[in-house]
Amino acid sequence: MAKKSLLLMALMMAMLLLSSVRVSAASTPIPLTGGHIDPKEGEEYHRSQALVPELEIDDYTLFFMTPCDGCVLRLLDENRDVVYSTVIPDSAVSLVLPSYLSGEYEIQIIQGSICFWGYINL
Repeated sequence: MAKKSLLLMALMMAMLLLSSVRVSAASTPIPLTGGHIDPKEGEEYHRSQALVPELEIDDYTLFFMTPCDGCVLRLLDENRDVVYSTVIPDSAVSLVLPSYLSGEYEIQIIQGSICFWGYINL
């Protein structure tokens, strides 16, 4: 009986090592809404369904729970002026925003002709 318990415990420990666990007690999910951007004249308008990116924020660090490779990230102030813009690098799992920003911003993730947006406080 002791051998079975020991074997079961060893198997559970091995399974735990194979799983990826991300502990993020302090990060806050960012709810996003999406919609199509008006295509430029001559551009094709694709109606394929895109997955809504999952983002979290902790202080000035954004965490990408789903890949956003090559997407444009923009922050807009209350006047809808773009105050920060960057292309999200391939395989990025996090991105540190500039520390000179403070206040509430609209965050946008742009994938081709689709824009996902939400709001963050820095």
